[in-house]
Amino acid sequence: MFIARQPIFNAQLEVFGYELLFRLNSQSTQFGGVSSQGATAMVITGLFESGLENLIEDKIAFINFDEIFIHSEAVELIKPDRMIVEMLENIEVSVNLIERLVDIKNMGYSIALDDFAQTYQSYPLTPLADIIKYDIMVTPLDTIANDVPAGLAQGKTLLAEKVETQDEFIKAKEMGFSLFQGYFFSKPRIAGRSFQATPSQIQYLQLMTEINADEPSFDRLADLIEQDVTLTYRLLRLASFRAGSESICSIKFALSYIGLREFERWISILMIHEVSKDKPTELIKLSLIRTRFAESLAKRAGMIEQEHDAALMGLFSVLDAILDQPMDMVLAEITLPESIFDALVKKQGILFPIHQLILAYEKGDWSLVETIARALKIEDYFIYHDYRESIKWANNVIGNIA
Repeated sequence: MFIARQPIFNAQLEVFGYELLFRLNSQSTQFGGVSSQGATAMVITGLFESGLENLIEDKIAFINFDEIFIHSEAVELIKPDRMIVEMLENIEVSVNLIERLVDIKNMGYSIALDDFAQTYQSYPLTPLADIIKYDIMVTPLDTIANDVPAGLAQGKTLLAEKVETQDEFIKAKEMGFSLFQGYFFSKPRIAGRSFQATPSQIQYLQLMTEINADEPSFDRLADLIEQDVTLTYRLLRLASFRAGSESICSIKFALSYIGLREFERWISILMIHEVSKDKPTELIKLSLIRTRFAESLAKRAGMIEQEHDAALMGLFSVLDAILDQPMDMVLAEITLPESIFDALVKKQGILFPIHQLILAYEKGDWSLVETIARALKIEDYFIYHDYRESIKWANNVIGNIA
């Protein structure tokens, strides 16, 4: 079973909830090869087994339903304050469906209409909807200019889906949309901005350069770390945690205890955190999820020598959006293995399939996920398992560095 999540933001770019995307197996359609009711039990069971909170944290889940799925009693296993019932666009409207939706609303659930492309005033499910989702690639914003005021006048929450650019986000917000879904938040806004590194950012870049030198110097690394009392404290705390009862008496000893590769990952995470302070929290979270996910996938694919590079590739995969600069310019400032540059800039090389699989999984492109997974000889089960664990790990890291 595959389960992925896509963030849904409010106008302040805070995460309101996550839409959960499903695929049961390689032969299934969106809800499985047998029936929607059968798929419902598997999906809900999977969510409970893995822990719904591990996927959506303290947010609300948007879950797709069709006219069969909606009649399953499994719907009620997830509380109304944790789930929004999202009706698929091709649903067959009937009296029984309308009655069921009325019952669901009376239980406290909110209802969203997915990929709405109907005539707003005459569609029979419109009065029952709390949220109207417009796929702005299918129904561009200019084509729904009349429907938007009607929805707002009736107290509907409007959600713009497939938002891919900051300009689309701004336009939708100005029209009255209050929820937004898409990967616009992970795209750079390059026009009119030049990167000005702060002293702490320069320090991180110097550390990264020294780590990746042909013969890294522990003395040089220690000198750079000592320039920042906060960085020194964090390093000693990390080393002490690893050492247990063993005494950590110096920065050089801490570095030797942790190891250069682990220190590089740690310093890279701190650098990403430092440079992303004016960006949505979800962006650094995406970076952290990707670093762990990429490392796990490389391991599953037998790419043992590339695990560390895969982790850095995942971590830096949104650095262009964080710095609002083209990726090739961003990576030119950091000394990194060529395989990372090849994957993120040239879209080729040994790490590119890992990067491609991660992006496909995030978007729910299950066909592409399966194709790449087969090529890498990774079992379906491990992909969802590693994705779920990557989310949990990212949340723990953010909690420790915030």
